[in-house]
Amino acid sequence: MLTRIDHIGIACFDLDKTVEFYRATYGFEVFHSEVNEEQGVREAMLKINDTGDGGASYLQLLEPTREDSTVAKWLAKNGEGVHHIAFGTADVDGDAADIKSKGVRVLYDEPRIGSMGSRITFLHPKDCGGVLTELVTSATTTEH
Repeated sequence: MLTRIDHIGIACFDLDKTVEFYRATYGFEVFHSEVNEEQGVREAMLKINDTGDGGASYLQLLEPTREDSTVAKWLAKNGEGVHHIAFGTADVDGDAADIKSKGVRVLYDEPRIGSMGSRITFLHPKDCGGVLTELVTSATTTEH
C-alpha cells in the first residue's frame, strides 16, 4: 500500500546553485546528499516534513555526473524541472507486482538501491499519464 509522497525529484544543471535557491527561498536544508554512481547523479535530499508512518517527504535535487545518465538525457530534452514523483511504501516488491498486474510497466525486474539505502523501482511514464513514477521502501521503518 502506498503511504505517502516520499519525494519529488527535480533535475538541475547545478546542484549547489539549486540547493541554495531552496535554502534561501523556502528555508529547506539538506538532510542527506550522495553520489549514485549507478544512476550517474549527484543528489541532495531536502526534508520537507515528517509523516505519520515514520517516514518523511523530501525534494530530491538531481545533477547528472555523466552525459549518458538518464537525468542528463532528460535535462538535454526538457531542461530543469520536475523529473519524477516517488511514493513511499513498506513493500516495494509487493506494490510493484500489484501495479504490474494492472498493466503498468515496471522498469526494473528487481528493485535497486536508491537514496539513503532505500529500495526503489520506477514505473513507465507512458503508463502513468506522462509522469515518471518511483516506488520507494525506506532503508529503515523509523526514519527515511
